[in-house]
Amino acid sequence: MQAGAYQNGTWVIGVAKGGVEEGVDSLAESMIIAPSGQIVAQAETTDDELIVADCDLDWCKHYKETLFDFDRYRRPEMYKLITESKTAQ
Repeated sequence: MQAGAYQNGTWVIGVAKGGVEEGVDSLAESMIIAPSGQIVAQAETTDDELIVADCDLDWCKHYKETLFDFDRYRRPEMYKLITESKTAQ
């Protein structure tokens, strides 16, 4: 999840069930991950738990405009045939 947050320059909220169900312990460990990949909040027990963090959405914008500015490198002419193809009927 940390790599996904970083690669996409966005906040990730990972939810994992806690407790025991049918005799099997659940992982728990729900977490909130910043666009940098840093874990900013994480469940500390395997019981039901609520985690909270302030998520600055402008942080995403900054990452997408600087570190991950994919629009700058887009080459639509290279994949034009793929996007214009018709699916089989």
